[in-house]
Amino acid sequence: MKMLPFLHSFPPRTFFIFCCFILLLLLLLLLLLVAPSSSSSEGAEVDRVTMSLYYESLCPYCADFIVNHLVRLFQTGLISIVNLRMIPWGNSWLSPDGNIVCQHGNDECFLNTIQACAITIYPDEVQHFRFVRCLEQLTLENRHKEWVSCFQMTGLGTLPVNCYTSGNGKAIEQNYAKETSQLNPPHRFVPWVVVNNQALQEDYQSFVSYICRAYKGHSKPDACRSISTRTYDSNKNINSFQHACYADGAKNRTIPY
Repeated sequence: MKMLPFLHSFPPRTFFIFCCFILLLLLLLLLLLVAPSSSSSEGAEVDRVTMSLYYESLCPYCADFIVNHLVRLFQTGLISIVNLRMIPWGNSWLSPDGNIVCQHGNDECFLNTIQACAITIYPDEVQHFRFVRCLEQLTLENRHKEWVSCFQMTGLGTLPVNCYTSGNGKAIEQNYAKETSQLNPPHRFVPWVVVNNQALQEDYQSFVSYICRAYKGHSKPDACRSISTRTYDSNKNINSFQHACYADGAKNRTIPY
């Protein structure tokens, strides 16, 4: 490779220093190009809104919310600004001997634990939500005993079953029991939705509006455009609200510490 004519006039030491200087400039330029994208990615992560859903697997209102409403996070791309947490405990309680008792019977206890295991083993929101939604679709169709088919339909492995049989699932559920018992205000029914520590209570179906209001990022997603950001009035329509499974009949809970 021939050197440019003007470079022949440089002494070897000066030429070496010149090359190092050029390389340093190129390195600094590369850092300037990469740094903004990295910092903006970190900023987007910090700005994400945390939405927690407390639910139980065989409550028809929870199933309807997950299948027909919560799915909008993924359909509209809103999930890009949301840290979605799903806590399948609901109105269950722990009996004095440590056994889990569920509002809708043993099948619900089993499916709550299978879902808890799936959420833990497959932390990617898209992956475990697809599985949970499949199970809740079966609940709506009164076919929840066909739950095994959801592994094939979603492409997930059967590790959640091993998690259940090993007893790890029960430990996960006990952690969910403790978290649910510490909600402030306490949950009165499920589905119980909390957005950035604000309980939506009877207004849970308006979760998109609350997410958009809570998001502090520079550029809001298209899903947030033209959405009302009204706040919930806890004294309004409280007596007529029925779209939930209430905890009124649940027994006193014994929570492990």
